[in-house]
Amino acid sequence: MHPGHECVRAALESCRFDRMEWTDEGIVLGVRRHGESSAIVELLTREHGRHLGLVRGGAGSRMRPLLQPGNSVRAVWRARLDEHLGTYAIEGLRLRAAALLASSHGVYGVTHLASLARLLPERDPHEDISALLEQALEDFDDIGRAAAHLVHFELAMLAELGFGLDLEHCAATGETSELIYVSPKSGGAVSRSAGEPWRDRLLPLPPFLRQRDEGGGWTDQDLQDGFRLTGWFLLRHVLEPRGQGHSDARAGFINALARYRDRHSSVS
Repeated sequence: MHPGHECVRAALESCRFDRMEWTDEGIVLGVRRHGESSAIVELLTREHGRHLGLVRGGAGSRMRPLLQPGNSVRAVWRARLDEHLGTYAIEGLRLRAAALLASSHGVYGVTHLASLARLLPERDPHEDISALLEQALEDFDDIGRAAAHLVHFELAMLAELGFGLDLEHCAATGETSELIYVSPKSGGAVSRSAGEPWRDRLLPLPPFLRQRDEGGGWTDQDLQDGFRLTGWFLLRHVLEPRGQGHSDARAGFINALARYRDRHSSVS
């Protein structure tokens, strides 16, 4: 073989082995068009965190139904270097977007969950959050369960970002029973007896958060209290320091929940 051919072959082999590639499962958070036919897709993957990649043909009619927020996909990411945007080859696993986007609470809920996931740094694995997001999206048909999942997800995001609440012990006495309040300053639970003198200054702790119950053990007031609780700490510790506020989608979901309850209470 000609020496020049050997050099070319060595260079090609080097490129091939230096190429970055991984395969992972993830949830579509968002898509934006790139050029005439491609799209940049944002996924929350199990092992590679929140990660973007270019999908060639992603703006076309064949790929568009697949690349909808809320869908679960398997993605192969390839790039010359790790810091490059890279390209995705994507196949569908659980195409739930059509069902999710058929209701107002589904549209608002998926959009809000995606906005929360974007608080995570890019390419930083958060496997528990990924699993929790998958669980929430799988159980979104009933608006009450969807609301409970959203509150739990917000609570988990606080913990993942370093601002977890201690809802297991009374911040004043160390007790583990009758925890019905949360201190807006410390984020610690407060028992009924310890919190009674300052009840107007404390946040209510709904039972479904204390008992980790997502099976239906809540009232309308519990869900409102849950959103008020997580919303307070998200705004104080996460959003305001970044110059942000709560997403419009969050308010839209809470309003959709209120409208749903109003309609059904008037019927009954």
